[in-house]
Amino acid sequence: MFVGRVPEMKALERMHASDRFEFAVVYGRRRVGKTTLVNEFCRGRKTIYFVGIESTEKENLESLSRAVLEQSVPSSGMATFSSFEALFDHVHKMSQEERIILFIDEYPYLAQAKPAISSLLQAFIDRKFKDGRLFLILCGSSMSFMEEQVLGSKSPLFGRRSAQFKIHPFTFFETREMLPGFSPENQAVLYGATGGVPEYLSRIEPRRGLKENLVGLFLEPSGRLFEEPSNLLKQELRDPSAYNAIINAIAEGASRLNEIAGKSGIENSACSNLLSSLLSLGLVRKDIPVTEDASRKTVYLLEDQMFRFWYRFVRPNLHRLVTGHGDEVYDQKIRPELEAYMGLVFERICVEYLTRRIPPDDLPFFFTRIGRWWGNNPKAHREDEIDILAYDGDKALFAECKWTNAKVGSDTFAALKEKSDLFHFQERHLYLFAKRGFTSGCREAALDRSGTRLIAFEEMCR
Repeated sequence: MFVGRVPEMKALERMHASDRFEFAVVYGRRRVGKTTLVNEFCRGRKTIYFVGIESTEKENLESLSRAVLEQSVPSSGMATFSSFEALFDHVHKMSQEERIILFIDEYPYLAQAKPAISSLLQAFIDRKFKDGRLFLILCGSSMSFMEEQVLGSKSPLFGRRSAQFKIHPFTFFETREMLPGFSPENQAVLYGATGGVPEYLSRIEPRRGLKENLVGLFLEPSGRLFEEPSNLLKQELRDPSAYNAIINAIAEGASRLNEIAGKSGIENSACSNLLSSLLSLGLVRKDIPVTEDASRKTVYLLEDQMFRFWYRFVRPNLHRLVTGHGDEVYDQKIRPELEAYMGLVFERICVEYLTRRIPPDDLPFFFTRIGRWWGNNPKAHREDEIDILAYDGDKALFAECKWTNAKVGSDTFAALKEKSDLFHFQERHLYLFAKRGFTSGCREAALDRSGTRLIAFEEMCR
C-alpha cells in the first residue's frame, strides 16, 4: 500500500509532463521510502532502473548495461557496453525518440566504483542530454555524499538539477494511514517508537496489539528492529563505537556539548566533530531557543525517534532480552515509562498539527518561526520552558503539550499565561494540547481570555 508523499509525487509528475530533459536528486536516510516513492512514480512509464552495487566498475557497468538493453533491444545478443560513455550515448539516442526515465538508485555505490561518473554525467548533460527527453533521477541513502558530492557547490553536477527531494519520515498524520487498525493513542505510540519510517511501519501487524508489536519488533532477538541502530551505524560510519557512546549519552539525558563529551568519555573537539556527522545523518538535531539565531544555550537531542526509543528501552535491557524476557521488559520497563517517553513525541505531533494538519485559515495568523523556547524567568527567578512558540512580527502563539492520563487543569493554563507575559508581543494566543482533555476549571479560565484554544488529542485525530 502506497501512502503519503503527495507533494513529491505531484512535483515528479509535473517534471515528467514537461517532456524535456529533467534531472531530479532524491535522497534521505535508509528505510525512509525513497525507492518506493520513485518506483511508484515510474509505474507504467518506460524506465531504466539500476541499483548501484558495492563492487567494481566493471560489475556496475555490466549491471547497468543489462538494465539499458532490456528497455531498448531486449532480444539483442549484446551483453554489455564497452564503457559508460558508450552506454550514456545509447541512452541519449533512446531519449531522442521517446520520453524515458533513467533511475539510478544507490548512486553513491556507483560513484565509489567509478569516481569519475559525476564528471561524465555532467559532460553528457551539458552536451547531449539537454537536447533530448531523458528524465534522470539519482537516488541515494548516504546523506553526506548526496549533499556534498551531488548537490554541493564543488560537485561537477552542481547547478544542473531541476529539483531535489530530501525524503523525511512520515508525520504522525501520515503514519496513521499505515496503521488503520489501531486506536489514535496506539498510533501515536507506534509513531513514537518507529519515528514514522515507512519500512518499519510496514512491519507492524494489524492483528496484533500494541504490546505484541513492540515486543516483536524491538524486544525479541529475531525482531526487525532489535539490532537496527547498530546496523545503521555500521553502514554509515567507520567507527560506530564512538558514535554509539555519544548517542547513548544524549539518550541518558546529556544535552550540552560538555555534558555529552564527559558522559561519553570523548574530548570536546572530537565530540563536536562526531556530533556534526550525526547531525548530517539526521540522527541528532541541534536546538536553540526559537527566538534566537545563535545561542550559548545550544542543546543536542535525538532527532530519530526509533533511535531514541531503542536507546531508552532496548539497549539498557539487552542482557535480559537476549535470554527471551521481552514481555517482562515491556511490562516492567516500557509500560511504566511510556507516558513520560511520549512527552517529546506529543510535542512533535502538536507542531505537525500546527504546521501541516490544521487549515491555515483556522490559525490566528501566519507564523514564520516555530520551535521550543527556554530561558530565564526574571519575575520568578527560575529557568522556564515553553513547548511551542510560534511567531511573526508582533504576533505570537504559545502552546503547552500534555500527554498525561489526567485532564489538564487551570494551573497549566495559568502557568502558560505567566510565561507568555515574559515576552513583548502585542498579540498573544495561548494553545493547550492534551491527551485526555481539560477540567471544567481549565475550560472556564480559557473562556475568560480571548485568543485561547484548548485542543484535545481526540480533536486532532478527526
